[in-house]
Amino acid sequence: MAKSDELVTYITQRIVRYIETPRDVRRSQKQTKEPWMNKWFGMLPLALKMWIKSVRIRRRERH
Repeated sequence: MAKSDELVTYITQRIVRYIETPRDVRRSQKQTKEPWMNKWFGMLPLALKMWIKSVRIRRRERH
């Protein structure tokens, strides 16, 4: 029973906090989300993209 009570209090606290925050603040928080690519894969896509770009540049210089 204690866990269900804790869950109910947690959910009510979150709902109250959501309701008390102004709409402008909530909208600004939504806009500052990071891109899904970074969220799911971290810096790996960026590193891979930079590596591929450097390889292509090196190939052009050789020919």
